[in-house]
Amino acid sequence: MRYALVPDPHGPGGRLQPLDEEGAPLGPPEPAPRLAEAVAAVEAAHAPRWVWPTADTAYGPLVAALPVRLARCHDLRLTEALLLGREGRFGAPRSLGAAWSRLRGLPVPADLPEGALPDEDGLFAPDRLQLPPGADPLEATVAVHAEQVRRLAAIADPAARSRFRLLVAAESAGALLACEMAHDGLPWRADVHDALLTELLGPRPAIPGTQPAKLAELALEVQRALGARPFNLDSHTQVIKAFADRGVQLSSTRSWELKAVDHPAAALLVRYKELSRLHAAHGWAWQAAWARGGRFRPEYVVGGVVTGRWASRGGGALQIPRTLRRAVVADPGWLLVVADAAQLEPRVLAALSGDAGLARTAAGGDLYAALAASAFHGDREQAKLGLLGAMYGQTGGGIGPLLNTLRRRYPDAMGYVEAAARTGEDGGVVASRLGRVCPPPSADWLDLTEAPESGEAGGRSARARGRFTRNFVIQGSGADWALALLAALRRRLAVLHSGGDRPHLVFFQHDEVVVHTPADLADAVAAAVAEAAEEATALVFGDTPVRFPLTTAVVDCYGDAK
Repeated sequence: MRYALVPDPHGPGGRLQPLDEEGAPLGPPEPAPRLAEAVAAVEAAHAPRWVWPTADTAYGPLVAALPVRLARCHDLRLTEALLLGREGRFGAPRSLGAAWSRLRGLPVPADLPEGALPDEDGLFAPDRLQLPPGADPLEATVAVHAEQVRRLAAIADPAARSRFRLLVAAESAGALLACEMAHDGLPWRADVHDALLTELLGPRPAIPGTQPAKLAELALEVQRALGARPFNLDSHTQVIKAFADRGVQLSSTRSWELKAVDHPAAALLVRYKELSRLHAAHGWAWQAAWARGGRFRPEYVVGGVVTGRWASRGGGALQIPRTLRRAVVADPGWLLVVADAAQLEPRVLAALSGDAGLARTAAGGDLYAALAASAFHGDREQAKLGLLGAMYGQTGGGIGPLLNTLRRRYPDAMGYVEAAARTGEDGGVVASRLGRVCPPPSADWLDLTEAPESGEAGGRSARARGRFTRNFVIQGSGADWALALLAALRRRLAVLHSGGDRPHLVFFQHDEVVVHTPADLADAVAAAVAEAAEEATALVFGDTPVRFPLTTAVVDCYGDAK
C-alpha cells in the first residue's frame, strides 16, 4: 500500500491519499488537521510506502514530532531525476511542478538552483514545488507518482527494471535517512573543538574576522624566509611573484607543487594553507553556525553528485578533518560504531567485470597487498598505483608498464574500464550497476571533438571524457552499493532498542558510516552493519565471489577509529 502526503504550508495539518501499488487512488483524500498524529497512525496500521514531492519538505518537518521513524518512501524529485537521466533527458527540470507540467503539456518551469531554500511562508511553499498557479499539490503528487510507476514498469529488460527499481527505492530510503541525520545530529563537543583549534591556531581572536595568532606568525615566517615585504599569502598572484623574486618558478600554489620545492618558505606556506583552510572551513565561525547544542546538524543532499554520491548544503559535512574528529564524542552511556568499506572501488571493479582473477585477489583483507603478491613482486605501492591508474585513467608518470601487467593478469577488469572509457571518448553515456546514467557530453564538447580542425585539443577533450566515464561506472556503482547498505542498516537499526533509546545513523561519507548507539547495543549494531553489507552486496551485484569487508571500530571518540 502507498500513501501520498502533502503538508499544509501554513499550519500543522495536511492531506493524505491512499494509493494502490500502481498509484491509483483507493479512496478520497483524507484531511489531517494534526498531520504528525495522522501519519503515525497510518504508519502503525499499514507501514505504507509514503509518496511525496521531496522528503526534505514533507518528512523533514515531521521527524521531530513523530513517535516512530517511517519505514519507506518514494521521493518524486529524486526518482524524476533518475528517470530523466535514463530517458536521455539528463538535466531537465525535476521538481513536482516540472513533472506535472510535462504531463499536462504545459510550459515546464525551471528548477530552483540546487540548494535554494523555500520562502518564510513554509517548507512546502509553492515556489519550492514550482507548480503552475491553481494546481493542487496533492493531485499533482498522485498523478506524477502514477506516471513514474508506469515509466518504471515500461523498462523492457526485466533484470534492468529490477535493478533500477532497487535504485529508486534505495535513493528514496537515503532521503529518509538524510532528514533523520539532520535532526539527530552528530555528537559534537564544543569544548574539545575549541581546545583543538586553540592548540593549532592559537587563542580565538577577540575581534571577529582577524587572523588567529599562529596563522599570523606563520605568515610572517613565510615572508621572512622569502626576504619579501608583507604580501597576501592568500593571493595566488602575490605568492607566485614573491617566489619568483627569489628565483623559484611556480605554476600554481597547490600543495603538491609546493611540497616539491626545495626552499624553506615552501614548507611553511604548505602549513599556512592547511591551517588557514581549517580556520575558514571548521573554525570558530563554523562552530557557531553548525555545531550548536552538542550536535553537528548538516543538511545532506542525496544524489548531490552525478555519480550518486551525497553532497552537503553548507557545513562541510563530508569533509570533517581527521584532526577535528576528536571532537566527535559519544554521549555518556553511548558509543560510536564506525565502519568503512575497505578499498571499495577496486572491489566494485572486480564485481562489475566478473574478472575471476581479480575476484580471487579481492577475496582477502588487503586487496593491494594481495595484488602486489600476485602481480607486482610484493610491491604494494606499485600495485596500488597501477590499479588506481586503471580506474582513473592515469597514463603518465611511468604507469604504462603497470597497466600492461594488469592487462595481462586481469583482462576482463581492464577491458571493462577501457570499454567505458571508449564509450565516453565517442560521446556516449554509461551507467552504474543499478542504472544511474552519467550526463551526456555538452554541445561545446561535441563541437570541439567533431570539428576537423580541432586536432590535439579535441583529442585531449575526448580523453578527459573517457577518464570521466571510466570512473563513473565504478564510483557510481560504489554509490549504489553504499545506498543499499544504508537502507539495509537503517531497517535493522529500527528494531534495536535499549529501554526508550535506539541506535541511529549519525554520519555517512561515501563508504563510511557512524552509528550512535546505547553502549549495551554496540555489539548488535556492529553485527547489523556487517549483515547490511552482505545484503547490499547480494542486492547490487548478485551472486558474486567478491567480498566487501568492513573495518569496524566501537569507540567513545570518532578520532580513535582507525
